[in-house]
Amino acid sequence: MASKVVITGAGGGFGKLTVKSLLDAGHQVVGTMRAVNGRNKEKAAELTAMGAQIVEMDVTQTTSVEAGIKAASEQLGGLDVVINNAGVGVIGMQEHFTPEDWQKVFEVNVFGVQRVVRAAAPMMRAQQSGLLIYVSSLLGRMCMPFYGPYNASKFALEALAENYRIELSSFGVENAIVEPGGFETEFFANLIQPSDQGRAESYGEFMEAPAQMGQSFGAALAANQEQDPQKVADAITSLIDMPRGKKPFRTTVDYMGMGDQVVKLNEVQEQAMSGVFGAFGIGNLLNVGSQAPADSN
Repeated sequence: MASKVVITGAGGGFGKLTVKSLLDAGHQVVGTMRAVNGRNKEKAAELTAMGAQIVEMDVTQTTSVEAGIKAASEQLGGLDVVINNAGVGVIGMQEHFTPEDWQKVFEVNVFGVQRVVRAAAPMMRAQQSGLLIYVSSLLGRMCMPFYGPYNASKFALEALAENYRIELSSFGVENAIVEPGGFETEFFANLIQPSDQGRAESYGEFMEAPAQMGQSFGAALAANQEQDPQKVADAITSLIDMPRGKKPFRTTVDYMGMGDQVVKLNEVQEQAMSGVFGAFGIGNLLNVGSQAPADSN
């Protein structure tokens, strides 16, 4: 059945591929991005030519998000799915990132998602249905060096999604996390670097490690044809097409070996959540469509 879908960060990376996959699958799609009539004008036109509708939205601005979600739902004639795809990455020594650097990352990767969900959730609760998808990362489950603020933001995103899963389940709203590994997209061309390089000398030769790791990982990606970003778009589309109540909470997408280990972590996490919630007598909150509150609006 066709769904009415909004996806943030639609202009690049996984966003553009996901828009196309969703349209090919018969879904109605609104893609959001900044500067629709500016630097992203060509991207917006390309998505429009595919059949998507475009809405201006800056996830770092609350008024922009509220207006964008409202406009998207009006254009679609409703709202079934929201894909929180917009995100930024980093590369560098964690100590060298200033608090202001951290704030830039969290504004998009965490606070931006909270803005989007706050704008969309009331509609979904009112209709007793909906799906919220969060594009996280394997680095939201396992830390790797030189991605410090990004790691932390994705760990925070995972916790944010966990809580929405629990607090929205009885209103019929599903939540799902997609955890990609590293893929060759324009995401890597826009990584934020630390603002403070004044401490670099005291790190000595170890300062070369971030660049060396980046080069090594880039070579590994180029040599692995299985690590195709289209597979992330396919995974998101498959989630949407799954029956209500049958969607996995976490889906990893990786063909470099790291994903296999994160799957094991996820399985243990799910068992732990089930055990703890069961002990407190609230295990039903892990299942969408559980007993609804008396006043669900």
